[in-house]
Amino acid sequence: MADLSVNFAGIRAPNPFWLASAPPTNSGAQIHRAFEYGWGGAVWKTIGAPVLNISNRYSGLSLGGQRLLAINNVELISDRPLEVNLREIAEVKRMWPDRAVIVSAMVDADPKAWRDIVMMIEDTGADGIELNYGCPQGMSERGMGAAVGQVPEMCELNTHWVTSVTRLPVIVKLTPNITRITEPAHAALAGGANALSLINTINSIMKVDLDTLQITPSIGGRGTHGGYAGPAVKPIALNLLSELVTDEDVRRSGVPICGMGGIQTWRDAAEFLLLGATSVQVCTAAMHYGYRIVEDMIDGLSNWMDDKGFASIDDVAGRAVPQVSTFGQLDLGYQAVARIHADKCIGCNLCYVACNDTAHQCIDLHDPAGVRVDPGYDLRAGGKEVSVGRPRPVIRESDCVGCALCANVCPVDGCIEMVSVPSHRPHVTWDQLSAQQPAVTQQWGAMEAFRAENGFEIH
Repeated sequence: MADLSVNFAGIRAPNPFWLASAPPTNSGAQIHRAFEYGWGGAVWKTIGAPVLNISNRYSGLSLGGQRLLAINNVELISDRPLEVNLREIAEVKRMWPDRAVIVSAMVDADPKAWRDIVMMIEDTGADGIELNYGCPQGMSERGMGAAVGQVPEMCELNTHWVTSVTRLPVIVKLTPNITRITEPAHAALAGGANALSLINTINSIMKVDLDTLQITPSIGGRGTHGGYAGPAVKPIALNLLSELVTDEDVRRSGVPICGMGGIQTWRDAAEFLLLGATSVQVCTAAMHYGYRIVEDMIDGLSNWMDDKGFASIDDVAGRAVPQVSTFGQLDLGYQAVARIHADKCIGCNLCYVACNDTAHQCIDLHDPAGVRVDPGYDLRAGGKEVSVGRPRPVIRESDCVGCALCANVCPVDGCIEMVSVPSHRPHVTWDQLSAQQPAVTQQWGAMEAFRAENGFEIH
């Protein structure tokens, strides 16, 4: 059986699944209950400067009947008294010595303020400190949270104030609300950070109610931007993680990275591990389904690792990183085409519509006799006859550019498959072409001649 235990910057945990700093980690009673279900660690909801939270704090995104594909929150850091949080942190750590208890902190950009909070956290016996440089609303207007994470110089300075006075591992949590996430990462490393975590929530306004005409959530008739999280942000989080793990300075530092952003299942977690994270944090999924989801996460990841022959998390971490490339490094001669498995096709013809209207017009409709026909139905027929006689999509592979739009709009899993085919074209990258034949990448005439010579047909 695979070993799921982790040693993250010296912080040990029985598995890589940690609750993120958020409402699920607001109190000792909650974290105690979460640990009973099996969570390997928890990052305590951010403590620090005094706040007052507002009422009506969340708004959810639902699509196609699926609830909470994303959540927008305007909640601030913990509004519980500092001494209560500190006492409960100490109690939880004393009761659960094998679990990772990390405390998220946020105070004014002042060395004394950081020293004071760090000393109090150390006294609890917590395993580590996560610096919250990502909170996008409320605290950032006061010069904390994202206001620090978006300015590398402030990120380095605040991190240094913490690392220079503590013996605990320091994790810097990065904001996604920035153009290049590697810049605050470099600053955090320069400030002495022992680890990085990402992503925090994304600036967002969820929606405007068309009946009330009010921004949601509405707080007494007014609204503001909040933090966007949940399954919908996972692709953004994976991309930003890939930027960190392929950055030369981050790689050379050797600091571990904790990934988060839309993790809902063990499969999501495995993707973060494959892209270089060595632990993960979960929030929205726990808010949606409760703490017990960790049982499926542990079982699923363990079974998958056994099937793949991975003995430990270190065996998984980073396996997909060598594939991460720039556009200029991709093979221009590679060719894939779509193939429809007729036995799975339900005749909805969404692939035909998508290809014909918005892609490359390489899907035809054939009647049951194999004759190409125009779209439409015989209005004189009905019932089963309509189904039997409905035209079916057929791909003209010679014209297919392999964009994969049809496979993505098809409602039947496995009905349309993208398959590799010989292209008989030179296997060259854009970077190589630019270096070897610069005129081809700079002049349309040379480009068209290159295409004609090497069999690149444009549809």
